[in-house]
Amino acid sequence: MTSLKTIFFLVLSVLLVISYQTSGQKELTPASRKAQKAYREAEKHFIAQNYEAALPCALRAVELDDRFPEAYLLLGDLYQEMGESLKSIGSYKKASEIDPDFYPAARLLAGKLELKAGLYAEAKHDLLLYLDRGGLLQDDLSQVAALLERCDFALNSIAHPVPFSPENLGPHINSSFDEYINAITLDKNEVYLTVGTRADSQNVYELRREDFYLSRYSDGGWEQREPLGPPMNTPENEGALFISPDGRYLLFSACNKPDGYGSCDIYISFRKNDHWGEPANLGPVINSAYWETQPCLGSDGRTLFFVSNRPGGRGGSDIWYSRYLPGEQWSIPANAGDSVNTQEDEMSPFFHPDNQSLYFSSRGHTGMGGYDLFLSRKVQADQWSQPENLGYPINTLADEINLVVEASGTRAYISSDKLGGFGGIDIYSFELYPAVRPRPVTYMKGVVMDAESSLPVAAGFDLSDLETGTTVIESFSDPETGAFLLSLPAEKDYALHVTADGYAFYSEHIALRGVHTILDPFLVNIDLQPIKPDKVVVMKNIFFETDQYVLKDESIAELTRLIVFLKENMGVSIEIRGHTDQVGTREYNDQLSLQRARSVYQYLIDHGIDEGRLQYHGYGFAMPVATNDTEEGRRMNRRTEFRILENRAP
Repeated sequence: MTSLKTIFFLVLSVLLVISYQTSGQKELTPASRKAQKAYREAEKHFIAQNYEAALPCALRAVELDDRFPEAYLLLGDLYQEMGESLKSIGSYKKASEIDPDFYPAARLLAGKLELKAGLYAEAKHDLLLYLDRGGLLQDDLSQVAALLERCDFALNSIAHPVPFSPENLGPHINSSFDEYINAITLDKNEVYLTVGTRADSQNVYELRREDFYLSRYSDGGWEQREPLGPPMNTPENEGALFISPDGRYLLFSACNKPDGYGSCDIYISFRKNDHWGEPANLGPVINSAYWETQPCLGSDGRTLFFVSNRPGGRGGSDIWYSRYLPGEQWSIPANAGDSVNTQEDEMSPFFHPDNQSLYFSSRGHTGMGGYDLFLSRKVQADQWSQPENLGYPINTLADEINLVVEASGTRAYISSDKLGGFGGIDIYSFELYPAVRPRPVTYMKGVVMDAESSLPVAAGFDLSDLETGTTVIESFSDPETGAFLLSLPAEKDYALHVTADGYAFYSEHIALRGVHTILDPFLVNIDLQPIKPDKVVVMKNIFFETDQYVLKDESIAELTRLIVFLKENMGVSIEIRGHTDQVGTREYNDQLSLQRARSVYQYLIDHGIDEGRLQYHGYGFAMPVATNDTEEGRRMNRRTEFRILENRAP
């Protein structure tokens, strides 16, 4: 079937012949008549897409008459179809030099090909020559302006390169096949990749098979990669894998599956211990009759980014997002908008665990050519900054299609076939220069256990921004091992709550406000108290001003969690207990702790908790949990807690 591109050049060639024959030039010499005969023969083969036969005829035409612009234009078309861009450029420029007025767009064609070939200065020169002729329509002017902007950007980027020192991840990860970086866990202990290999057949024309692999970091290096195996890997192709920051669930794209809604759909699988469950289609809200792929889930566990060519986009493939709603359903996907998407293709979204920085690949935004990597930061809900090109030589003339950035923000990972390596596409890491780093993110890692039996507990995690009271991250521990891994973006103060059926909730205060550097991880084991009489829970996110008993707004997240706990466990009654440090008199501290406990008591009553289930008491400094000789000890002693009085069956 004749391609649209071929039809375009065919029409162009026919128009050139007509123009040539009616241009009022002097009568052709015998040699020129021979040249035209050769040209017509070349044109006949070109129409039939027999480029190998057309080429010698076209070359013969310009050999017989080197002032034959039509023949040079046809040569330009031929060379372009045959993938010889430099020869195509030379032919278009020769036609323009012979007669600039015969086909002025020859300079535009040459400029586009020079830009595509990375000949930025030459492209700018030819585009300016085309522009200087004047008389262009507005669409043409806009097109040339965009091309000149790309030339200037590329020339300036090459003159001012960004720091870039890629390091190959080594033979345990890379091979002679193609390796694509997919994800790295928060603790940097696991890297996930896609490997493109051929089927078992030795037939070199066999379609490539892509499967998922995992490598773990130990003793200062990456271990030998291992396939994820079934049910993740199948005889079909799987691609575009994303592992959640906590490593608990995995998203990927698969095409033409029996339960699919379109050509390619997004699937999810949950991990228990080291075993992945059977993948499930995300359903018809996310997946459509079109193409959905390249999923990326935010560290909040509720915001899904993906790529689709569904209607309603800006053109080509766009980046879309959806949020997980109460009631276990996804919201109708929304387009990421004009700041991110263009009329060309956008792909490979990577939303950093800082919940602010979106890295992606685009060939629509101004860049070096083809696909470049960009960064856009969240300005506010559903609004993004104008994308920033990551610069040369991270971006080059070739296509740069994916980027993964560590939680710390200091190192990034790319896949490339232009940096040497072990053959094909390899995975590299490099230090990401400061201007395009995300906010630093640390993590909390540990195990949730029953405080009495020390057995693992399947628990849910809720991380709230103390300033706004909004939930930042939701996650869960492994139901078999109790292990968890939770991202903690810097520059915020958080309330962490861990909950499980049959247990009192666990509370933790995490203060990261004002921290702008790489953070040490929080390594903790969490003991959940069964709901039994005399069990005590310290509420670490109840706040008062110094020597005051009015609750601060930052206490709302904790109080809300306590209310939920009491409403879910209607048989539970509690005592609110206030404590102080040893600064001041006993009488003063007894009264202050009593008033603080009563403030919590009154808040619960005001929000629907039956006062018959509540008691309160102030213990002053009579029950310290740490020394009063240090500020840290005194801080621990200044606390609000609750003791379970009874747990009657409902």
